[in-house]
Amino acid sequence: MSDEELEQAASPAVEPAKEEPAAPTSAEQGLLTYVQETREDNRTFRYSLGLAVILHGILLIVKLPDLYGDTVAPPPKPPVFVVQQVRFKPPPPKEEQQIPKPKSKKVPIPDPTPREPEPIRIDEPDEIYIPEVDDLGLIALPDAPAPREPEGPINVAGDVTEPEKLSAPQPQYTEIARKARIQGIVVLQATIDKNGDVTDTKVLKPLPMGLAEAAVSAVEQWKFKPATLNGRPVAVYYNLTVTFQLQ
Repeated sequence: MSDEELEQAASPAVEPAKEEPAAPTSAEQGLLTYVQETREDNRTFRYSLGLAVILHGILLIVKLPDLYGDTVAPPPKPPVFVVQQVRFKPPPPKEEQQIPKPKSKKVPIPDPTPREPEPIRIDEPDEIYIPEVDDLGLIALPDAPAPREPEGPINVAGDVTEPEKLSAPQPQYTEIARKARIQGIVVLQATIDKNGDVTDTKVLKPLPMGLAEAAVSAVEQWKFKPATLNGRPVAVYYNLTVTFQLQ
């Protein structure tokens, strides 16, 4: 062997240096992350699907026992009652009792025409004495009673004559009514007695500011010829008017 071969055999074998793998790039790192997440999602999906299938199976066993041979008896039907109408037999017709008719008896009727008619008697009227005119005495009839006079005042109507005014003093204007220039008519109802005096005066249509009172004071001083009934004086109801007018 040569010297070079001996040196090579004596020296330890030197292994070749191993090359270190290169660092992954960002694209490769993102792909690896996507693959890992997809595997985890598939694993979660499988677990969820299996769990859902198990739950549905439990529900089918609990809720639908008919599919597995368990039958539920139907609820009993309510009893049905049939009501039949009671029919009563009508009572037998009553037999009409025949009332026996009374037997008629034959009564002999007497002959209305007697054999010998009775003589007709005519009563002669008594003689009536009619005295002659000279024998009649003249009977004097009493006079009719005088008509009764009325006790209280009456209305002027029929045979009652109206009273006539003899004197009528004019009423005095009040100062406040004169300044307010109030004018008009006051209507009064009064009683004119048998002497022609005015009493019991009532105001039917007044005027303000003291004119109605002035009219009453003036009318009570008036004098009338009294009303008469059958020629006799009577007390009557009479309406009077008093005029207030500024000059």
